[in-house]
Amino acid sequence: MRLGPIMFVGTGSDVGKSVVTAAFCRIFLQDGYSPAPFKAQNMALNSYVTPDGLEIGRAQEVQAAACGIAPHTDMNPILLKPCGNNISQVVLNGKPYGNSDAYSYFRGEGRDLFVKEVRDAYDRLATKHQLIVLEGAGSISELNLKANDIVNMSMALYAKASVILIADIERGGVFASLYGSIMLLDQEERSLIKGIIINKFRGDIRLFDSAKKMIEDLCGVPVLGIIPYFKDIYIEEEDSVAISKRGNCFIENRVNIVVVYLNQMSNYTDFAVLERDSRVNLYYSKDPSEIKKAQIIIIPGTKSTLSDLHYIRANGIASAILDAHKSGSTIIGICGGYQIMGEEILDLEGVEGDIKHMPGLSLLPLRTYMTHDKITNESEFILNSEFINHQLSGVKRDYKLDSFNVNMRGYEIHMGRSEYTCLNPKYLLMKPDGTKDGYWSEERLFGTYMHGIFDNSKFVDLIIAPYSNLFKDEQYNLNYNPYHFREDQFDKLAKLFRESVDLEKVYKIIKH
Repeated sequence: MRLGPIMFVGTGSDVGKSVVTAAFCRIFLQDGYSPAPFKAQNMALNSYVTPDGLEIGRAQEVQAAACGIAPHTDMNPILLKPCGNNISQVVLNGKPYGNSDAYSYFRGEGRDLFVKEVRDAYDRLATKHQLIVLEGAGSISELNLKANDIVNMSMALYAKASVILIADIERGGVFASLYGSIMLLDQEERSLIKGIIINKFRGDIRLFDSAKKMIEDLCGVPVLGIIPYFKDIYIEEEDSVAISKRGNCFIENRVNIVVVYLNQMSNYTDFAVLERDSRVNLYYSKDPSEIKKAQIIIIPGTKSTLSDLHYIRANGIASAILDAHKSGSTIIGICGGYQIMGEEILDLEGVEGDIKHMPGLSLLPLRTYMTHDKITNESEFILNSEFINHQLSGVKRDYKLDSFNVNMRGYEIHMGRSEYTCLNPKYLLMKPDGTKDGYWSEERLFGTYMHGIFDNSKFVDLIIAPYSNLFKDEQYNLNYNPYHFREDQFDKLAKLFRESVDLEKVYKIIKH
């Protein structure tokens, strides 16, 4: 049975649209349907590579996983990746289309093309699935941007979707935000609003009964659910809005790992598994004094390598990293962070801006050339056996060397190519085609272009092995499986929503 499309929109940004969409994706899957997510336009630095080597927003990959299907560019045909200075890279159907300043893009430059591509993607997706679960972006009532909107109500009108409006009660002003959002729509758009979901409610929901009735009378549509605030269900977030507040800067009897909080940090979900490792205390910081305290420092990926390199030099972070290394800390660079650890970065083609050359941290014998070509692919790899042996040398815990010679998985999203500046470089990993990537040093310095490398439990074991005296045996979880954990979280999320939402009314709305 084919159901009408449903769309979740918001009174503003960060009200929980992506998580709500993921919850309903899983519920519809559990109820025997074939759902698929769709977001016409996403703005995020947290992206993902599809199985066919194309790029979409990470949120749509998460939602696809909740649907039990592989991610596809039709689920997110336009991805905007901020580069700084109000410039974003426009990724169209998974491939870089060009750079645009915010004024030109949101004033409608190229809008006809984008509208066509977005609608074509939606139509293709709708022919393959029983139910499309759409997500809006930001607020539905930004009047100054409405004329060129391709992601909110204009998309809802095209899809003839039943629209559910989400408000974040934790922010306050829920009455005004809901009523104002609906009343600022024109009549045709307003007719699509079929219900309201109140998100992030704290306390006894019974105390909200009278408020619920007031909202329904005021807005003329039912409140379909009130979702309690939760912290015990882990769903990957769309972007790093609150990431700098995670974690304490130092905990005893843990391996303390700090991720340097860069201005243009991308793919922060690289560290999701580390956040849940009981042996590790992971935190994010741009404070040099906090960075120095960690046993392991990770320089993450960035959309603007040269800009963030300049930033960490100007704010004392680079000096803190170098001082920490001299004191024995491990330094790891991922993608842009790997480039930053090298000797120099050259941008002779002006890929990132006007800076043509900048010296790196000179921690690795590496020279990087920025190029317009973008590399996006998923890949298997194996670790260099010399790296494995070195990491385990002198470690008293009983690690079996053979157990680390296994296929691992990751993905690449980067612009620029790096070359070694030394003879006989110590590569970190090798792909099935013999391509070598990364570099490792006996001084506990290593880096790679491979995102998702920390999702491989054996790699995590290797990087913390030299510090294994800091944690107890009972903290070591050998049974952790990222896939099973993720599936369990989707099911927990669906259970919470089943308890909090009137699903009978939801189905009645989309079965019209």
